[in-house]
Amino acid sequence: MPSSSEAMAGGDGVTTNDDVFGPACDQLPQGDEPGSLDSMGPEPVASAASTNPLLTKLVAAVEATDLVDTLNSQEAITVFAPADDAFNALGEEKFNELAGKPDELAPILQYHVLGERYDAEGLSQAGDVETLNTEGGPVKIEGEGENMTVNGAKVLCGNIPTKNATVFVIDTVLTPGANM
Repeated sequence: MPSSSEAMAGGDGVTTNDDVFGPACDQLPQGDEPGSLDSMGPEPVASAASTNPLLTKLVAAVEATDLVDTLNSQEAITVFAPADDAFNALGEEKFNELAGKPDELAPILQYHVLGERYDAEGLSQAGDVETLNTEGGPVKIEGEGENMTVNGAKVLCGNIPTKNATVFVIDTVLTPGANM
């Protein structure tokens, strides 16, 4: 029997390739190419992201903070994955500065991960959700489908299934505490 939070999340938050939505989904490789939905599905989230051409900066940040094994070993999580353009908006100097300071970067990355697995419907129903960085405050989910935002960041491609996570590619790097 599902817990009340699982029931609120619209089940277990597990999605399939048919559930994926958003304007950037067509930028993913197709078929069984590395980074495609078919290739990412069976992989744990950090490994799956490492093949995704939209997420090269995120992967570099996760590697810089030694969070690869932590993310891959989680049972069921939700990841708000900033696209490369989101990191580019910070500027290369700021990105490199953060990558060189894992203690400052880790809490920012943890603010992009939920300790439960949600699909888009579950996120819409939940409204505000706590991240692994609880000190950063909850993130606010607004809208649904193509109009869904996470703390104002637009979902570019959502409901991406991986072995242990549901991934939402977003257009902005979320800032802990900005929604408090």
